[in-house]
Amino acid sequence: MITSIFSKSKPINFLIVFVLTALSFLIVKFKYVQEPVASLFILKQVSTFMVAYLSILLLNFITTKNDLTQKSNLEIILFSLFLLLIPDALVSAKVIWANFFILFALRRLISLRTKKNTKSKLFDAALCITIAWLFYFWAILFLVLIPLVLLFHSSNDVKHWLIPIVGVVTVFILCISTSIVVNNSYLGFFNSNYQTSFSFIKYNSLPFLVALTLLFSFGFWSVFYYLKSFRTKIRTIRPAYKTILAMLILAFILFVIAPNKNGSEILFLFAPLAIIIANYIETISDKWFKQVFFGVLLVTPIILLVLQFFTKS
Repeated sequence: MITSIFSKSKPINFLIVFVLTALSFLIVKFKYVQEPVASLFILKQVSTFMVAYLSILLLNFITTKNDLTQKSNLEIILFSLFLLLIPDALVSAKVIWANFFILFALRRLISLRTKKNTKSKLFDAALCITIAWLFYFWAILFLVLIPLVLLFHSSNDVKHWLIPIVGVVTVFILCISTSIVVNNSYLGFFNSNYQTSFSFIKYNSLPFLVALTLLFSFGFWSVFYYLKSFRTKIRTIRPAYKTILAMLILAFILFVIAPNKNGSEILFLFAPLAIIIANYIETISDKWFKQVFFGVLLVTPIILLVLQFFTKS
C-alpha cells in the first residue's frame, strides 16, 4: 500500500524527499531564472537549495523529537509533495532563508515543554524570527507565536515575557552597528517592504487554482480532526500541538496580506500543514480511504506537471 512505504523512518524516504525537492527547485529555476550560468550563480543556487532541503530535515527533527507524528516520515514526504505541487514556493531565496529561521524558532519554542533552558530558548526564538524578518518583512508576524506559546504553557514568570524583547533588540543593535560600518547609514540592513496586498491575480491560473484548492481543502479537513485530537494528547504535549495550529493561522494571514504575491509566500504554510495532514493520515482507520487520501496528494502534482509540459509543447 502507498502509505506503508512511508510508515516508518527509512533512509530511502530522505532520498525520495531530496529528489522531489531538487526537482521542484529545478522546475522553478528553469521557469524564472534568466541570469547567465556562472560559478557565482551556481554557488548561490546550490546554497539556496541546501537551505531548502535542510529546512525539511529540520522539520523532521522537530516532529520526531517532540512526538508530533507517529515517528513516520509522512510530514517530510508531504512537504516535498507540496513543493512539487507549487514549485513557485521556491522562487524566492529570501523566503527560503526566512522559512528556515522560522522553523528553527519553532524548534526552540516547541522544546519549551521540557522546562529546561527556557530563557535561552525564548531568546533564540525571538532572535531567529527577527533574522527571518530581515529576509522577508511579514515574517515578523511569527513573533506572535512567542506570547502565544507562553500562554499555552501558562507561564507567569515576568522574565519569560521580557527575554524575547531582548532577542529582538539584539538583532536591531547588530544590524544598526553593521549598517553604520558598511552602508554609512542606520537603517541600511532593515527590510522596509511593509506593504500589503489583497490581490490574488497571480493565482488566476489552472495549476495554481487546482493546487491551492487541494492544499486548503485537505488542510482544513485535517485541521478539524487535529482539533478533535487535542483531548487525546497528554497535557505536556498539548502546547506543542497548539503551537503548530497557531503557526498555521499566522502563515495563512501572511499568505493573505503578502505584497507582490508570486507563490513564495505559500512556503510558510507547508510545515504546519504537513504536520497536521500527517497527523490526520495516521489516524485514518479505513485503509481504503487512507490510500485514496494520500494517493491524491501524491498523484496531483505529477498530473499538473505533465499537463503543463504538454500545454507548453
